[in-house]
Amino acid sequence: MRRIITCLMLAALVTPVFAETATSTDGKKLSPAEQAIAAADRLIEKNPRNFEAYNALALALSRRARETSDPRFYSQGEDALKSSFEISPGNFDGEKIHVWLLLGKHEFSAARKAALALNKRTPDDVMVYGFLTDANVELGKYKDAETAAQMMLDLRPGNLPGITRGAYLRELFGDVDGALGLMSMALASTPPAEVEDAAWITTQMAHLNFSVGRVDIAEQQLQQALRLFPGYHYALGNLAKVRIQQKRYNEAVALLQQRYDGAPHAENLYDLGEALELAGRKADAEATFQKFEQKSLAETGISDNSNHELILYYADHANQPDKALEVARREHGRRHDVFTQDCYAWALHRNGQDQEARQQIDLALAVGIRNARIFRHAGEISLALNETAAARDFLVQAIALTGQDSEQAQATLALISASAKGPVTR
Repeated sequence: MRRIITCLMLAALVTPVFAETATSTDGKKLSPAEQAIAAADRLIEKNPRNFEAYNALALALSRRARETSDPRFYSQGEDALKSSFEISPGNFDGEKIHVWLLLGKHEFSAARKAALALNKRTPDDVMVYGFLTDANVELGKYKDAETAAQMMLDLRPGNLPGITRGAYLRELFGDVDGALGLMSMALASTPPAEVEDAAWITTQMAHLNFSVGRVDIAEQQLQQALRLFPGYHYALGNLAKVRIQQKRYNEAVALLQQRYDGAPHAENLYDLGEALELAGRKADAEATFQKFEQKSLAETGISDNSNHELILYYADHANQPDKALEVARREHGRRHDVFTQDCYAWALHRNGQDQEARQQIDLALAVGIRNARIFRHAGEISLALNETAAARDFLVQAIALTGQDSEQAQATLALISASAKGPVTR
């Protein structure tokens, strides 16, 4: 569930030099971010006192982090910003990129605080509102996020970062078709040279189509994303979901192994372990989960973590619900987005604390999100509370969507229907 912040931040919205450097290229087949890095390096070589060139380099490095899912580029971006601030202390563009890097490192509270300070300093800057949107979304402050996203579009109608953020909010609020419409607008407006941006938007559209059962369309879009940006980690992960839905488990394993080889994060190991289980490769799955647990525990106390996956691992695979709840409480202390609320509710349920679990899952559902896992969890929690009618309703909503949780919900609903004597005891 963890992800590097993925909403678009077009260089043209930061400073004119960014737009210039992002399109500069010496003809080599480099990614857009690599081209921007090379262009910024050339500017620095010409004038080592050009603070805007260091800003451009920091931004390009952050874009490279999204291209590769390698957070080390954020650290390199911070180093570039240090040079910028040494030359021009507190320069506004550098401060904006600093917020972007904080978001990339998942330091959401710090990013929100810094963005609010910049917003007071320059209240009509479009991208500062974008950062406020991102931070508020990740913290679960959805009304504030919606207000900030609307300000982006009011200040500059039709800007791509504002459109993509609006699309993500529509998805969270349950309007999948509305989100798709906005993403289609964004894709149509994406410059041809920005192949990674186009691949990212196309992947998001595939994710949306897949979630509501349009599996064939999603597959076509993911193949298109991989043609635009070969080996793209976001597209590989989503195509693996398609293969799992198609019961082509070994192909899903291969895709997830390719993703992990390129982006060796703990959460990617978790997905690989689940696919290996589905493929019947129990020993490989167990070894993968053990490796996942080690990597995840090593990062569980920092902001950039895989705690959502670790909670689900302890709750659903390792049969250690007490550990699941320990991690869930720690993550819930940091943020209250719908996915953290869901994981916290599930950990509470696995520990028999179903009344509190119901309160937490209701907070997630109140946002409006239509997510098969959240609906299934809500159904299971309701069932444990002997709320059979509510359980049926939640499970039916999960079944209407796509994915493994949808199938598990169908199995649970079948058990309820087969029971002749009240609620099913599981």
